[in-house]
Amino acid sequence: MTRKVRADAVGNREHLVATARAAFAAEGVDLSMREVAQRAGLGVATLYRHFPTRTDLISEALAEHVAACRAGMRIAESEPDAWLALSGAIRWFAEHQIRAPGLNEALSGPHATVFRADRQAQAAALERLVARAQRQSVLRPGVSVADVRVALMAISSLRPTRAHPRPAAIRTVLGLLLEGLRSPGVGGMPRTPGPARYN
Repeated sequence: MTRKVRADAVGNREHLVATARAAFAAEGVDLSMREVAQRAGLGVATLYRHFPTRTDLISEALAEHVAACRAGMRIAESEPDAWLALSGAIRWFAEHQIRAPGLNEALSGPHATVFRADRQAQAAALERLVARAQRQSVLRPGVSVADVRVALMAISSLRPTRAHPRPAAIRTVLGLLLEGLRSPGVGGMPRTPGPARYN
């Protein structure tokens, strides 16, 4: 294999990954392999040569997103203020939903089994954040980790309308949810942990 052919192959692989990453994050992972190849401007045979299965493509395309989620949760857990830690993690989740509306589905769908360990780790980290917030009495009495998960589900399930674009709707619901979760008398605006952008 010549140096030019090797370089072309590497370039094609990187282009396919970037195309799939953007498509999956925006629309979920239901796009066919053929559609991903077409969006990349390459033949489907080229796609299958680099990624023999859909799982292979999904795992590589979403690896950076998963790494960003891990980094964001680590930063949240390092925040000493329990309310800022938990509310910041929720806010960061919401911003991810705005920038990549299909990401949650892509990372939790049937084809994303490769990320099962990451999802379990994220769930465990959320439980620790909630438990710390409960110990510091910054959560409204009676709020559980299950309630916080419902709040995250509410954010990720929002759909845009003509009157309420999705980003504005998410940020409105986010504010209402945080106010509902916070114990009365606890102040402070949540900071957003983790990198501000990813792609």
